[in-house]
Amino acid sequence: MNEGTNIKSSVVVIGAGIQGVCIALSLIKKKFKVTLIDKDDPGKISASYGNAGHFSPYASVPMNRPDVLADVPSMLLNSKGPLALKWNYVIKMIPWFLKFIKNCSTEKMMHTAKNMHQILDLAIPAYDELFQDIDVSELIESKGILYFWTNKDLKSRELEIKVRNKLGVKQQLLTPDEIHDLEPNIKRIYHGGILYPDARHTRNPKKILLKLFDLFRSKGGKFEKKNVQSISFTSDNKPIIKTDLNSYNFDKAVIACGAFSKKLTDQVNEKIPLETERGYHVHFKGYDHLLSRPVIFLNRGFGITPMEQGLRVVGTVEFGGLKNPASKKRISNLINNAKYLLPELKDQKHEDEWLGFRPTLPDFLPILGPSKNHKNLFYSFGHHHLGWTLGAISGKIISAMIAGENTNLDLSAYNSKRFS
Repeated sequence: MNEGTNIKSSVVVIGAGIQGVCIALSLIKKKFKVTLIDKDDPGKISASYGNAGHFSPYASVPMNRPDVLADVPSMLLNSKGPLALKWNYVIKMIPWFLKFIKNCSTEKMMHTAKNMHQILDLAIPAYDELFQDIDVSELIESKGILYFWTNKDLKSRELEIKVRNKLGVKQQLLTPDEIHDLEPNIKRIYHGGILYPDARHTRNPKKILLKLFDLFRSKGGKFEKKNVQSISFTSDNKPIIKTDLNSYNFDKAVIACGAFSKKLTDQVNEKIPLETERGYHVHFKGYDHLLSRPVIFLNRGFGITPMEQGLRVVGTVEFGGLKNPASKKRISNLINNAKYLLPELKDQKHEDEWLGFRPTLPDFLPILGPSKNHKNLFYSFGHHHLGWTLGAISGKIISAMIAGENTNLDLSAYNSKRFS
């Protein structure tokens, strides 16, 4: 399949979200012949469209930690809390939850935090490399991200601060007056807060995704809007991708379709415990002037980002798989929480109710690297809340692996073999 001296082998990337597009673009830059396949157009209604828009290099403290276990029952019973479970999904979730519980020791938490920090530290520089070729000046703001809390659950706050200090994450503790100075429109319900000054946010994640996708195509990348049904292999272990209409042969393949990746990894006999965290958003159009930067109210587990579409209110973690309908209760919680935090929204109508799927593994580390059964198959999924932040660095890592280059990183923690 080599065409001339410059073109290397052919690679298919399955999934045209931020992961897939960044991987495809990184491979094109290394002179591979790349086809991107997805059942939808890039950024249509996916997590890469509907996320909070954060570039969060600080977010190394995982959900799997000792203090969370004690809080889970009360979170689930609190209808306004940050965690929910679709009761028709409980039995299916049990194996995942048991693995999650095993990963909630201090030792496992620190293992995850260190390995997340390793790639998060490189996340923004990796985007800056990609952004040299596109104009994102109107789409990105570097004003940090603000977290705040009440006096409840202070042990959890102390743990997060301590772990981030240990890892060398830049963070500024704030008094209530300092929070008010930064964001005067927020109701003064908080007792403390923290600013992550190195974080950024985008005013429209979909526009950035489409600019990167257009760059990929302008460099010779090919896009097929098809639904991948199956993946199999030739006698010399080259991937065959079967869609609803055609069959394609490639030299190498990458599975990067987020929460939908499990359908394909199951087919290649790799039992990866990938689950779906369902997240929601709504917009309050024309009110983005109320905030200067993204804010997150930790006690209620939701955030608000000022975007082109208005204020995007995002959040809640709901376990319920890919097929359950959206929960009206979770949406109304977001609306009520936003109105509680920003009194100016009190009589305003919301728009654009959205549900998206975050791919999550029980140790809260992504899978980045080759399949344990097929040397020409690679994975990039399971980035939970950080898929958007880690798009560009995942692209660099996976493209380097496929090109046989050394990344100077210890990538063993992200290997799928950890679930064997």
